[in-house]
Amino acid sequence: MGLQISASSSFLLILAVAAAAVAPPAKPHAALIPKVCRATKYYGLCLSTLKSDPSSSRADPKGLASIALAAALANATSASSFLSSLALGSSSGGAAGDPALSRLLLDCADKYGLAGDALRASALDVAAEAYDYAYVHAMAAEDYPSACRDAFRRSPAGTAYPPELAGREDGLKRICDVVLGIIDFLGS
Repeated sequence: MGLQISASSSFLLILAVAAAAVAPPAKPHAALIPKVCRATKYYGLCLSTLKSDPSSSRADPKGLASIALAAALANATSASSFLSSLALGSSSGGAAGDPALSRLLLDCADKYGLAGDALRASALDVAAEAYDYAYVHAMAAEDYPSACRDAFRRSPAGTAYPPELAGREDGLKRICDVVLGIIDFLGS
């Protein structure tokens, strides 16, 4: 007794095989970004950061970590530049006439520069798959803005912590938290 296939069944089978042969390949990493971002503290920030980079749709988890690290580094670098220009008085409301404030701002610019150095080290560690070290460096980067806030708190003049700096501190801490979550994902 042989297998009998009707003409319509044969046609549907051939159509299904042909469709599979010409269908575009599924994106292997289409579901990866949400999966990786669920491992972070700030899911929405993670999604928007990773999706803002066109290469993220083809990236593996290590590539996604690199994208997040690049975003964190850009944040730290921008904050450092902003603080330097503010300290030197090149921005409106600068600190050129207040040497104590200028010193505090330059100290903070240095702290954000050190955060950038730590993020660069973390990126090298991710590339080398040394995830424990990558995590430690990203944690250090996340903590440098706190040292800036502490410097303002300890200042003898009782200088107020600038609100725009508080926003930058929060931004760097959040993107570093995203980086830490992705590094955790890599190490698991």
